[in-house]
Amino acid sequence: MASQDGVGRAAEHYAPEPLSPSHGGKSTHRAPEVVAINDEASAQEDAVTTVDQLEASKKGRFAYFKTRDFYIVLVLGQILALCITSTNTFSSLLVAQGTSIPAFQTFLNYVLLNIVYTSFTFYRYGFKRWCRLVLKDGWKYIILAFLDVQGNYFTVLAYRYTTILSAQLINFFAIVTVVIISFCFLHVRYHITQIVGILICIGGVGILFASDHITGATSPENPISKGDQVKGDLFALLGAFCYGLSNVAEEFLVSKRPLYEVVGQLAFWAMIWNGAQAGIFDKASFRTATWNGKVGGYLVGYTLILSMFYSLAPVMFRLSSAAFFNVSLLTGNFWGVCIGVKVFHLTIHWMYPIAFVCIIGGLLVYFIGKKVLGEATKPWLGRNQEGGVTGVGTARRRVVRGATVV
Repeated sequence: MASQDGVGRAAEHYAPEPLSPSHGGKSTHRAPEVVAINDEASAQEDAVTTVDQLEASKKGRFAYFKTRDFYIVLVLGQILALCITSTNTFSSLLVAQGTSIPAFQTFLNYVLLNIVYTSFTFYRYGFKRWCRLVLKDGWKYIILAFLDVQGNYFTVLAYRYTTILSAQLINFFAIVTVVIISFCFLHVRYHITQIVGILICIGGVGILFASDHITGATSPENPISKGDQVKGDLFALLGAFCYGLSNVAEEFLVSKRPLYEVVGQLAFWAMIWNGAQAGIFDKASFRTATWNGKVGGYLVGYTLILSMFYSLAPVMFRLSSAAFFNVSLLTGNFWGVCIGVKVFHLTIHWMYPIAFVCIIGGLLVYFIGKKVLGEATKPWLGRNQEGGVTGVGTARRRVVRGATVV
């Protein structure tokens, strides 16, 4: 919550108001992420001045590199890459144990997210306001949840037919999807250095796959036929497409709504979608699955790490963009190999370190020419981000408070 001025009283400005507050003598739950300012008009006037000052505070092509936010985004991207690599590893370990339950596997994640975020949304909004939220905006979250569930389902299903390295194709195709959708529907315009940075990262991934082709990425203990390999890669690509769509949709929503509302609604509807899907498609797999202590441990690890991923990803979408989010995940290929060498006895080639350096170099090139707010400013929110929420990671938070976006 914003701090109070010691001299005068500040009015509470909601940016934006999630739902209309109820009236009457009864107290209501406050809307989240409140900022103390005198009135809306003066806030927007101050915002214009602050934006100009922020953009002029550091100049040059490397202005964003001089900010703390750049390093937060870079490190956060690698944390997310490690999270997704860890969940991929647990999926492969489950398949190795004879347990392939792609729908049910992620169902536990949505249940955990629901317990945390939907409960907190009830606390902040109250039951009546939560119901109004569902009636007014529920359809948006239903679509988001469907895309997310299908992305998870086909990604996990891919591990039944392919290796952990081949399944990393998901990151590349998701980038293509995100860039096209963002350009066409959110009016995002990419600078030449961003395009070059993405291409450099993709080139790094190309080096990884060239290395896989030279050495062979399949574990000798669990050989995979060419037919299954192709099927698994197609499932991974379909999952990537769904992920790309859901990433863009989530970036749009978290820029306008509180984080816990978006994650809570996503988890609520995804739990329903995923539960129905698990009941339909995972019946046979559930009966034939292996159930032992190892499988239980792998499921717990998968659920905890994936829940952490879902909690951090919206912050990344606010600080940066869905495009950089997916580009950052490309290093997951390298981290996956580091884990795979030990866990799955995969072979590694000397080209892997070169590919990793190439991808990191592409991430740096991506931000050349960016101003101090980087990609935190969203074109669909207005020049001064007046259409966005004032929350953790948003440019509006810095515009209004004059502080770092985190």
